Amino acid sequence: MMNVDKVVAIDGPSGSGKSSIAKAIAKELGFLYVDTGAMYRALGYYLDHKHMILTPNQELFHALRDLKFGYGESESVQVRVDGVDLTQKIREHKVSELASLVSQIKEVRDYLTKIQRELVLKKICVMEGRDIGTVVFPHAFCKIFLTASAKVRALRRFNQLKDMHKQDIPFEKILEDIELRDQRDINREESPLIKAHDAELLDTSDLNFLEVIETVKRIIVKKAQSQNLSI
Repeated sequence: MMNVDKVVAIDGPSGSGKSSIAKAIAKELGFLYVDTGAMYRALGYYLDHKHMILTPNQELFHALRDLKFGYGESESVQVRVDGVDLTQKIREHKVSELASLVSQIKEVRDYLTKIQRELVLKKICVMEGRDIGTVVFPHAFCKIFLTASAKVRALRRFNQLKDMHKQDIPFEKILEDIELRDQRDINREESPLIKAHDAELLDTSDLNFLEVIETVKRIIVKKAQSQNLSI
């Protein structure tokens, strides 16, 4: 049997619930939770804050070579770039656009993919993103593709911002941004958003949080048993 990576790869479009589901599953099963979206957000925020042009260019490449990037330091400090904790900063709505821009740059994806693969050396991971099951860990023992309608995803994001007391962005704007992000992710040349051929498709549009959690757990257990993996 082919060697498999001890990774639960959860991919899907923006707002599909990847982060909340992956985080809950990792906590319940005792796995390491890796939010690759946070990594792209952090790099996008950092490079933009340094007034760099977010397209392929030599200044950006030099910055990546000299960068000190830390992930998973603690529950309260998720991501740190050059010594600066960006955990809270990257959750601002405008940072989604920056993440979308830098994620299209091959050198950025290569840089973060290397970090993501190193994290798995520590323990079993639940890793969520857009190309985990297709590019980062094509041999993950369990692959799940989460999705939901654009309107459902926009409503979730709207309510999330409301809970964070950042309700100054209209629902229509959030929906427009999500649809634009979908098109960028699907059509980009580097690691486009696609479902891996061996991934389980799970549409969460009509499911509540607990229903999704239970469904994902069943998929993980079934995949592990079929490959004689102890989790």
